[in-house]
Amino acid sequence: MKKTRFGLLLIALLVVSLAFTACGGNGADAPADENGEAEAPAAGTQELLYATGGTAGTYYPLGGAMASVWNDHIDAINVTIQPSGASVENLRLLDTRDADIVMAMNNIAEDAWHGEGSFEGTEVQGFRAVGVVYPEIIQGVGLVESGVYTIEDQAGKTVAGGPPGSGTAATTPHIFAAHGLTEDDMTVVNDTFGDAVDKMKDGHVDAAWNVLGAPASAIVDLLTVREVAFLEITGEELETLQEEFPLIAPWVIPAGTYNYRGEDYDDIHTIALQAVLYVRDDLDDDIAYDLARIMYEHNDQIAASHATGEQILLENALNGITTEFHPGAIRYYEEQGMM
Repeated sequence: MKKTRFGLLLIALLVVSLAFTACGGNGADAPADENGEAEAPAAGTQELLYATGGTAGTYYPLGGAMASVWNDHIDAINVTIQPSGASVENLRLLDTRDADIVMAMNNIAEDAWHGEGSFEGTEVQGFRAVGVVYPEIIQGVGLVESGVYTIEDQAGKTVAGGPPGSGTAATTPHIFAAHGLTEDDMTVVNDTFGDAVDKMKDGHVDAAWNVLGAPASAIVDLLTVREVAFLEITGEELETLQEEFPLIAPWVIPAGTYNYRGEDYDDIHTIALQAVLYVRDDLDDDIAYDLARIMYEHNDQIAASHATGEQILLENALNGITTEFHPGAIRYYEEQGMM
């Protein structure tokens, strides 16, 4: 009989304990305010995952700077960044709801929307545009000691054509084709740009490509130990690319942007697309509105952490975007008289 009463008592204590825990009774884990009183955790904060790109590129550090400024100015959200394979992978992550915010190239978003290119046969449309972040400058570099001065010189060489799932990897085969090359004419490796630069330093890769802001820190680092030639895109080859991809625009990296042992490089002629901020199509309208507003109105704070923030300009916000905008972003642009 005593055992029965003791068992019932244990059950009763367990029930009370569970009820207390379910009601949030574990106040020991809550932070205390200046008076020593337990504070309730912030209510209504939405966690958002921002997929960027490889850690040696522009997307990842710039994304970190953007996330920090958003978190400082928008109470309703907490944005966390993660590295990724960049454009192609990022748009798939939005479509599968495994990310909430991404950066991606505008031409890759166009392919996703229509089920072309890297998305052949499957339309991916679970995303909406917020606005242009900065011009995407396609930069190819070849080792002078390997004899790679032009794109055609890549024949028979080892070339890093961009990591899998990136806009770079989706674009470089077309650049090569416009110059009479296929990937069978060279050994193509799909390293991240950081890995490719490390291998170029050791002489194991002869040329590498990526989509970066200029100056790109990885290229500046490479120039401390190796002389490179910038692989330019001009003339008939440029016209061929523009016919195939109307979103491509000529771009000149100004003389003096890069230097080797104190000698500045002249103007570098290449091409550019646009890095665009995209979000899930079901993201709350007010949040999308605030993401656009803060990105453009506090770009100076972004630039304080990453120089590319200086290129986040409202007047460029709509350039080259051919897919649908998020309603929240549309509301912001209507207020600015841009739509």
